[in-house]
Amino acid sequence: MLEKYGHGGDLLTAAEQYGIPVSGFLDFSSNMNPFGPPSVVGEIATNQWKQLARYPDPAVRELRKALADRYGIEPESILVGNGAAELIDLAIRLIQPTATALARPSFTEYEEAAAKTNSKLLGIPLSHDNDFTPQADQLSQAAAQADLLVLGHPNNPTGQLLDHTLMRSLAEDGVELLLDEAFMDFVPDGDEVHSLLKLAARTPNLHVLRSMTKFYAIPGIRLGFIVSHPDWIRRLRERQVPWSVNSFAQWIGAAVLREAEFERKTREWLAEENPWLTGQLTALGMRVCPSSVNYLLFALPQDLSVKQLQRLLGRRGILIRDASLFEGLNESYARVAVRRREENERLVRELGDAVRQWEAGGEGGIDE
Repeated sequence: MLEKYGHGGDLLTAAEQYGIPVSGFLDFSSNMNPFGPPSVVGEIATNQWKQLARYPDPAVRELRKALADRYGIEPESILVGNGAAELIDLAIRLIQPTATALARPSFTEYEEAAAKTNSKLLGIPLSHDNDFTPQADQLSQAAAQADLLVLGHPNNPTGQLLDHTLMRSLAEDGVELLLDEAFMDFVPDGDEVHSLLKLAARTPNLHVLRSMTKFYAIPGIRLGFIVSHPDWIRRLRERQVPWSVNSFAQWIGAAVLREAEFERKTREWLAEENPWLTGQLTALGMRVCPSSVNYLLFALPQDLSVKQLQRLLGRRGILIRDASLFEGLNESYARVAVRRREENERLVRELGDAVRQWEAGGEGGIDE
């Protein structure tokens, strides 16, 4: 299985499985910005490596100040962590919910973190018929049955935004709400219209997560932050492992926040490529879920299995995500990142060949 460690982007496993060097893959299984890290990341690595002889700032002051200035909140409302995964785990361990409600499908680490606290899991089933959008009555019912509601905003793997007015209403009603905004940076007007960061900074029961690795393409350094009321953040910080955020992560995080041109270029690219790739996949017979971000979830035509398709494409050097591994989806679902035009064109060509093989020969048409 390509996702033996539970995630996409595992190039070493792909190399072992398909016999292709890591450099030979075109990776659509991981949802990173295809432009790669901003050039300032290389400058920091080149110019500041001697400072690694010093300890990192244990309070992450420079980066917290930069984030506070960026989003118009107080630094005391921010905790920076070793990626969003650490913060998901920390937050749920602090809350200690007896019952956790979460959407299905959604990011698998929500369930894994809740399971570590022996919390009962309550699934909120989402349907492709309404674009995998949770309905107001579902969320109200879940909030009444659980003492923690965990949701992706936008959701992974569907790319769907939540109704931020409804989220605000739930938070103001006192619902303990953990919102994962890991991909919000890709959303047009995300911070101005959709994000609940500013509300979280003054609301003890609302906690908003952000990842810096997706948009700025720096997953190798692990960097994320969470925003909530200062009193809650203080309690969370007390439970965090010392020196969780290394020096490179702190320097890079503060620097990329100043990369306005990189941000503009990324959003212009996505505004063109998301609808283009959606249209191409639809023309191939895929049932694509509308997405606000840099990945697309789609159902395969006929009885073609995502595991069969993943093997075929993997042998050709293209990696896709087996979305059946998300609770609530079956083996007809795949997820792909949106990449640059030339790369997207290759994906479409290879997918088209696979579908034609299937239509011509059924299961025997897929190269096993």
